[in-house]
Amino acid sequence: MRMSPVSTCLALGLALIFAEASASYNHQSLAAHLATDFGVKVFQQVVQASKDRNVVFSPYGVASVLAMLQLTTAGDTQQQIQEAMQFKIEEKGMAPALHQLYKELMGPWNKDEISTADAIFVQRDLKLVQGFMPYFFRLFRTTVKQVDFSEVERARFIVNDWVKRHTKGMINDLLGQGAVDQLTRLVLVNALYFNGQWKMPFPEKGTHHRLFHKSDGSTVSVPMMAQTNKFNYSKCKTPSFPKLHGYCIPGAVPSKGGETLEDTLEARGGLSSSCSLLHVCRFSLESEVDLRRPLENLGMTDMFRPNQADFSHLSDQEPLYVSRALQKVKIEVNESGTVASSSTAVIVSARMAPEEIIMDRPFLFVVRHNPTGTVLFIGQVMEP
Repeated sequence: MRMSPVSTCLALGLALIFAEASASYNHQSLAAHLATDFGVKVFQQVVQASKDRNVVFSPYGVASVLAMLQLTTAGDTQQQIQEAMQFKIEEKGMAPALHQLYKELMGPWNKDEISTADAIFVQRDLKLVQGFMPYFFRLFRTTVKQVDFSEVERARFIVNDWVKRHTKGMINDLLGQGAVDQLTRLVLVNALYFNGQWKMPFPEKGTHHRLFHKSDGSTVSVPMMAQTNKFNYSKCKTPSFPKLHGYCIPGAVPSKGGETLEDTLEARGGLSSSCSLLHVCRFSLESEVDLRRPLENLGMTDMFRPNQADFSHLSDQEPLYVSRALQKVKIEVNESGTVASSSTAVIVSARMAPEEIIMDRPFLFVVRHNPTGTVLFIGQVMEP
């Protein structure tokens, strides 16, 4: 059977990595399966808003950060996250199961292929609920890092540098200018790095330019890798790429006219095996996704609303809410293999905006030596 050019590998392939893995390995826990399902649901929301744009996404990254966020929230805010994720991080065995998944991903047999890490950066003088830091460490094996967000650029550098180191330089500016400010109180981050070689590399001499058929009917000439091998495929034409060491990257081609990527994602059928000549584009993608709307569409609305968010399991010192949620991802697929990295962040800020003081009428002023209270100058301004 001759497969048509894999025209939808860009968005769908990455999303299916973990979905297929969870179906293939019986020893993976229910917690890992639930986390994967949640991440793919978020991806589906993302692609609905990105119909004609390339998207690369990390389901694992968003699930890791939202699992941590669960622990900081309470009341309806927490319940909405739990209902969307279909699990409670504080349920017996749930956190250990996710940690077991982490250890499996980070096992010595994977050390040159995958690494992942979580971090929580908290405003230094934010008074946390008693026992929060040791409890967070017990569940996530991650220490709370204290920073001073009043030093905005330094705090941004600290978070970005952590991400850069844990993605091996692939993502070096997760938080752009303005992402954090003096109202920022908490940043939750996941970093994920993957580098895998095909078990059967595509021969470079087999790469030639072919027409890539875009969704609008137009075509563009792109470098297409080619390899003859035995591939699994389903009724919706979902061929598995040549395997990486311990990983696979399924691609997907809608099998009938009018079928969308979302339809293809939903319609994965049983797999058959066939010796095929596979042509697949060599590609490099970079995505930055605002996660607010996708998460709200899944029912997590309160955490974004200053007057409804409940972060009392983190701190009762001041009202907090999620001011931003984002993910950046880069991936490169070539004849040798795949290199990919992602970072996901949720930024929690103080709810109350700073009081605005406008001195646009006559006022008094004082120049005082604070240590002694000595008034050096005093005056009034009636007309500047």
